[in-house]
Amino acid sequence: MTGLSELRRAQLAQLTMPGSKPALVVVDVQRDFADPCRLGALDLSDAVLADLDSAVRKVAELVGAARELDVPVVWVELGSDPARPWRASGWLRAGDYDAPMGEDEPCVLGTAGAEWYGTQPAEGELCVVKRGYSGFLGTDLDTRLREEIGCDWLTVVGLTTECCVQATAQDALQLDWPVLVARDATAAYDAVVHEAALAQLALNIAVLCDSDEVAALWKQASP
Repeated sequence: MTGLSELRRAQLAQLTMPGSKPALVVVDVQRDFADPCRLGALDLSDAVLADLDSAVRKVAELVGAARELDVPVVWVELGSDPARPWRASGWLRAGDYDAPMGEDEPCVLGTAGAEWYGTQPAEGELCVVKRGYSGFLGTDLDTRLREEIGCDWLTVVGLTTECCVQATAQDALQLDWPVLVARDATAAYDAVVHEAALAQLALNIAVLCDSDEVAALWKQASP
């Protein structure tokens, strides 16, 4: 345990060295994933809905803290295109690779379900629309983080822990980004799944922090 503590201290110290520049990546905090009015078909418990609400609130708080500290906020959103259905996903969920996009497809471009929920981009903040789980797959996110933002490490938050948050954080690591995940600013539709995803993230992908600790690290990294 002592060794793990020493490792964590070294990891976080590296991120707050003079000149280090963090960025916040917000993933899929959209109505189809977060608005209770659009989640009825999932039959979620009150406890899970409360966890979702808490995570969205924490995301909004981190967005506010990032803006106060001049930490760039990057928005990654799902945009499902009926003209280009994600066939592998259709096969996985419904068993039909060749079926057109169904009416229950989340976050269809131009619909209310694709809108941000509880927080939203400010003018000038970087926004990336993705087709699948990871914010890096098939997008220019990596290039824009390096060339437009010029950051050194990422904090990933949003929905859901085991799916798009994990996929985005994993690709970030594989693309050579140090990654933090704010565990209280992400959630899943099952508490057990959420905790299991956090365990996987901590094992192979990211350093887990609470949102207050993330904000404190940003302050240390500020010029």
